[in-house]
Amino acid sequence: MKKRIVRKLAIPLILIGIFVSTVSFKSDFFEIAKQIEIFTTLFKEINMNYVDETNPAQLMDTAIKSMLSDLDPYTNYWNEQDVEEARIYSAGEYTGIGALVKTEPSVLTIVETYKDYPADKAGLKPGDEILKIDNVDVAEFAENAGELLNGAPNSSMNITYRRQGQTKTTTIKRAAVEVSAVPFFKLLDDRTGYIVLSRFNAKASSEVARAVKDLKSQGAEKIILDLRGNPGGLLGEAINVSNIFLPKDQLIVTTKSAIEKYNREYFTQKEPIDTSIPLVILVNGRSASASEIVAGAIQDFDRGVIVGARSFGKGLVQRPRDLAYGTQLKITISRYYTPSGRCIQALDYRRRDENGKPVRTRVEDYNEFTTKNGRKVFDGGGILPDVKLPSSEYSDVTQALLQNDAIFDFATEYYYSHAIENTSDFIFSDSDFNNFKQFLSKTGFSYQTKTELELDKIKQTAENEDIDKEISSEIQDIQKQIDAHKKQEIDEKKPEIVSLLTDEIIKRYTYKEGLYEYYTRHNPEILEAQKILNSPSRYSEILK
Repeated sequence: MKKRIVRKLAIPLILIGIFVSTVSFKSDFFEIAKQIEIFTTLFKEINMNYVDETNPAQLMDTAIKSMLSDLDPYTNYWNEQDVEEARIYSAGEYTGIGALVKTEPSVLTIVETYKDYPADKAGLKPGDEILKIDNVDVAEFAENAGELLNGAPNSSMNITYRRQGQTKTTTIKRAAVEVSAVPFFKLLDDRTGYIVLSRFNAKASSEVARAVKDLKSQGAEKIILDLRGNPGGLLGEAINVSNIFLPKDQLIVTTKSAIEKYNREYFTQKEPIDTSIPLVILVNGRSASASEIVAGAIQDFDRGVIVGARSFGKGLVQRPRDLAYGTQLKITISRYYTPSGRCIQALDYRRRDENGKPVRTRVEDYNEFTTKNGRKVFDGGGILPDVKLPSSEYSDVTQALLQNDAIFDFATEYYYSHAIENTSDFIFSDSDFNNFKQFLSKTGFSYQTKTELELDKIKQTAENEDIDKEISSEIQDIQKQIDAHKKQEIDEKKPEIVSLLTDEIIKRYTYKEGLYEYYTRHNPEILEAQKILNSPSRYSEILK
């Protein structure tokens, strides 16, 4: 009841967080002031006169979040804890248990443990569900229970968790955790330097630069920079990472906005490390934002070859604006454009379909641009690689598997039923894949295709026109064909699914470090990158 009331207040509330500080850019100040006054009086009346006791802070939080959901997913209200978490993420250091944790309604699920950090030393594993932290039941904790895991260095806490249906306990002593931007780099046998850049925090460019110098001192003659799964981060660090391979005073990215002061061009500021060493950048559907800025600049200047799958397409620029009481509004202020003029953003939140979902640019609406050498490149969201690989793709069924944690949950089950001492030559077999499909059937995995969404609309229209009985058999036939196609799609998208399953399983036995080591011998994208780099004629041909 309360949420329904508050959502009706959402639109006026945006004026408080955004428009007050930018009045000079908005023409109708009277309308702004009017809406603020309406909301203020309405909010007061609800809290003074509603039949049940209200929680003003909770009402306001709901109103703000509901309002911002009408804009884009990156414009967010941050309370004091959120502000601190953002600072920690950017710095790459914090005090906690050293694990990636997912907050769910009644439990905290361990997604990944960092080797030799407190959670790992206490015996926690991916898939473990934290039920209680000291005497606090996670299911009954009103706020984000994950915050209870952080605290003062050397402070201890008792953890009650569930693993494979059994309840266990352990004690964890918090410690300083340092999250590297470059968790792995290595010189491969063919004198190719391989560097993983997992995030764009404040250390990103310095760690990449150090890795490049180290690898070159070992004899590296080629470089692979792996940006797969990198969600982005600091804009300045994206420019500095590009600067390692591109000369000083080179345009890297342009931002454009309806507000003139946010229209800016960003150039490299330093002398580069190496502008000629052959370079391959790896990207996939989870490479976003700052990752796309780097990949886009390298591609537009024909400085290197992009390998993998089209990147995520997150081209909206956010800036934090300080609000009262230590809170912030992280607000989208502009869009990113690559040096050739391509817009990185994939979804248009200004245009939405009948279900309220943002519209994705259609292939036929892509615009053509040219690189420095005159190669054709296109916008439409994200960076389209020069060399595409099926193992890097994220189809609809794969996205559904990830969103439903099907791959994660199967890897958990696999880990506890397979004792593997050496993963160096691990292969996810056809038999394993059949077991995975049986697992999906057993757990009731399902997802809805775009065709099914359209079919639902037809059903509703038929009911409204009272002809649903006449066409019911035809609709059932179509649904059967869709179901058959969905079963086939799991097999058709086997390469990308097997790639993700392999990654998740290897991590269970050897942590992230072992996964990267495994990559250097088996990963299709790295093997393809090496082939390109080891063939100067092919490398040059791609960049012509």
